[in-house]
Amino acid sequence: MSVLATKSPFKATIFSLGALYFFLLTGLFLDSIYFSKITEFAQESAIVGMLIVSTIIFIRVNKRTKEQMITAILIAIIGEYLFSIVLGMYRYRLENIPHYVPPGHALVYVAVLYFSKAASIIKQKKSLEIYLTIAIVVYSLFFLILKSDVFGFIMTAAILLLLRKKPRERLFYLTMYITVAVLEIVGTSYGCWWWPATAWNTFSFLPSANPPSGISFFYFGLDLGSLWLYKKRHTMAWNRMKLIRHLKTNKK
Repeated sequence: MSVLATKSPFKATIFSLGALYFFLLTGLFLDSIYFSKITEFAQESAIVGMLIVSTIIFIRVNKRTKEQMITAILIAIIGEYLFSIVLGMYRYRLENIPHYVPPGHALVYVAVLYFSKAASIIKQKKSLEIYLTIAIVVYSLFFLILKSDVFGFIMTAAILLLLRKKPRERLFYLTMYITVAVLEIVGTSYGCWWWPATAWNTFSFLPSANPPSGISFFYFGLDLGSLWLYKKRHTMAWNRMKLIRHLKTNKK
């Protein structure tokens, strides 16, 4: 993808996150309570749209990203059935797991990855991290104060604390937080899924908004799982990359 090499941070943003957000707005509408009033095949339409877009993206990315997309889809399938069907953490419109959701997780992963790895974005890394952190704090406080979102606020605090010791991955995860916030707001506004008033609809001491602000905390498990499996499958290549990083750091 030319996104990684572009010298314009505006173009890098538009062709990664911008394209993703546009697809979320249009694609999720196909499974919305509004479109379902027009046709009984609303969810099927969303699935077809996701199949087309995810196939195009899969063809265009490099071999490593292809493997990570496949891994992300497999982990997402397990996670969705566990958290939604088994644990009842959230529910989809038709009380199922829509087939467009697992590849959707993979698309989110790829878009955020390419944005955070783009050369023009890396040059702005420090300032972007500051702006994104401020935006996240304001967003979570807004939900806490106006929507009593204790559950989301606690997860947001946990994310920011964890990222203090993750400088290399910080931009990726801060961007993932914002992206998931957009995804959740769009999805719940369309009625594609909903979150109960308390965490897991069980813990009354953890009031939750619909959606909770810091729900990207659970998306990080998808990202970390994909990366862990990639490391296990390519141990030699990963160790070589770590050695190169170490030598570059010491050289500086």
